[in-house]
Amino acid sequence: MSWDSYIDNLQAQSKDASGGAHVDKCCIIGLDGGTSWTTAGHANALQGSPTEYANIARSFKSKDFSPFMSGGVFLENTKYQFLRVEDDKVVFAKQKEQGAITMQCSKTAVVIAHVPEGGQQGNANKSVQTIADYLESLGM
Repeated sequence: MSWDSYIDNLQAQSKDASGGAHVDKCCIIGLDGGTSWTTAGHANALQGSPTEYANIARSFKSKDFSPFMSGGVFLENTKYQFLRVEDDKVVFAKQKEQGAITMQCSKTAVVIAHVPEGGQQGNANKSVQTIADYLESLGM
């Protein structure tokens, strides 16, 4: 099964009333180990390293977000400042001039979206939630 269509779907979900998308890159990783479910070959795929993905998955699986709180969230060799966690399943982070990230876990995956600087993170939050909730509804 190709998960790359979820990248397109997530970006489409982030569009505002004027049709502008607020997510420029995204991916889905497995909660067990952080293996990427989406392929790096997609034009709008996040290009995180296996170590970055493993660290993200580990924090979500253990519900221990202290590494993010103390050291930030690393993605695509960029350190994002941890902003907050909600319900032990949604994490928000931002880096000035780099944009913001929203991450939400389902039962077996973490959906990650990047918002370019100047984009509306609220639109990304809704689109990430839509995909994560859909995966939950499938038992994933």
